[in-house]
Amino acid sequence: MAECKDLEQLMNSFQKFAIHGDTKATGKEMNGKNWAKLCKDCKIIDGKNVTGTDVDIVFTKVKAKTSRVITYEEFQRALEELAPKRFKGQSKEEALQSIHKLIEGKEPTNVGVTKVAKTAAVDRLTDTTKYTGSHKERFDESGKGKGKGGREELVENTGYVGSYKNAGTYEEKTKAK
Repeated sequence: MAECKDLEQLMNSFQKFAIHGDTKATGKEMNGKNWAKLCKDCKIIDGKNVTGTDVDIVFTKVKAKTSRVITYEEFQRALEELAPKRFKGQSKEEALQSIHKLIEGKEPTNVGVTKVAKTAAVDRLTDTTKYTGSHKERFDESGKGKGKGGREELVENTGYVGSYKNAGTYEEKTKAK
């Protein structure tokens, strides 16, 4: 029963790494990039016994000749190939169990993802209360942009000159007569 649960966790990790970074992926097949990421994130690649080159060679060995991806069964064969190399002092079965324990329950990590810069210089440059001149007109009191109205001088087609005081009073004058 425990072995069944372990294999379920292994399958779950395979699916998570298989869909990582690919919006069209179904989780049934894994490409070489995600295989290398799985090996790196789960610490199968240790730099001494197993290197990135070893991982790529095993991937090429287990996949079909014309294929660019591996299935879950080929993934398990790849782990069987890498296990004795990663855990040299153990038997083949013990090494396979150890490599399964490294992968089970793991997910792809997002190390090195760019974060939004929050420095004093950026804050100062994006503070709309400090804007002057024509740039000041592009934002309302709350600092929200006015959109097209803030960028262009919108013309009112009323027939009156721009700063005429009595605009809109012509109808009232003509009705009074």
